[in-house]
Amino acid sequence: MSALLFPGQGSQIVGMGSEFYNNFDCVKKIFNQADDKLDYPISKIILDGPENELQLTKNTQPAILTVSYSIYKVLKNEFNFDLKSFKFFAGHSLGEYSALVCAEGLNFEDALYLLHERGMSMQEAVPVGKGGMLAVLGSKFENVLELLKNAKKNDQIIKNDNSDGVCEIANDNADGQVIVSGDIESIKTMQFIFKEKKIKSIPLKVSAPFHCSLMKTAAETMREKINNTKFDKPLFDIVNNVTAEPENNSDKIKKLLIEQIYSTVRWRESIINMSKMGVKNYVEIGPGKVLTGMVKRTTKNANCFSINSIADIKNLEDEFKK
Repeated sequence: MSALLFPGQGSQIVGMGSEFYNNFDCVKKIFNQADDKLDYPISKIILDGPENELQLTKNTQPAILTVSYSIYKVLKNEFNFDLKSFKFFAGHSLGEYSALVCAEGLNFEDALYLLHERGMSMQEAVPVGKGGMLAVLGSKFENVLELLKNAKKNDQIIKNDNSDGVCEIANDNADGQVIVSGDIESIKTMQFIFKEKKIKSIPLKVSAPFHCSLMKTAAETMREKINNTKFDKPLFDIVNNVTAEPENNSDKIKKLLIEQIYSTVRWRESIINMSKMGVKNYVEIGPGKVLTGMVKRTTKNANCFSINSIADIKNLEDEFKK
């Protein structure tokens, strides 16, 4: 049994998807479609940059969707890759939209609109410089959660004006890789606490504190937009970020996409659950190899593939023929 994985923010790089764009007319068509829908040249930002434009959340999110969807269409339509062994699609944060589009649960143009709006609403929820995120390395999810609870209980998570601070687990990515998110004062406090405990933590270069309760205003902004968009039952079960369980009911998927904006991305549990259900092959579709790295850290004996080039597709075909 197999699963397709779709990356989220952090995997973007200028020039991603260029080999597919240069070799397949269907990809040029998808890129043009994205330009028309967004009413600005997202394809130029993807292919040529500048990097600072690509890094803007409102651009990053539709850009990664466009590249992931393009690679999927090449895999499926140009190479006629057989998906019959695939049971689940799963995406990391914005990657869940890519998963839904490729599983025909959401129209590509609607997803572009939603991700552009999602990016803007997440950016606007917290002023630049007022929030932050921290990668906590080498420590288990439960340990990080316990340290956050203790800091809160001991009134260490407070802001400069003595109001309650926010510092929560944003991503449970893999064993030994947990991301926390919150207001900048609380993030700095937790960085000090982690250092005291000899736990390595690295501040992330992000424009906002994603996947924590500070994003609830963004979720409210997106509620009506998501609810007013037509979703269909996907052809494959989507293992969603909020519950780490498979879902194919379109109304529940909508509700979970709203919650996802301020909830923990339960990626490690998603991989564990898929493995328990019999998944042996994980294929990452889109820029980078971040997700396959997380899979390898989470589950043993998994076969992992990243599709970033035509050669990668040919290699995948050869492996699946064995």
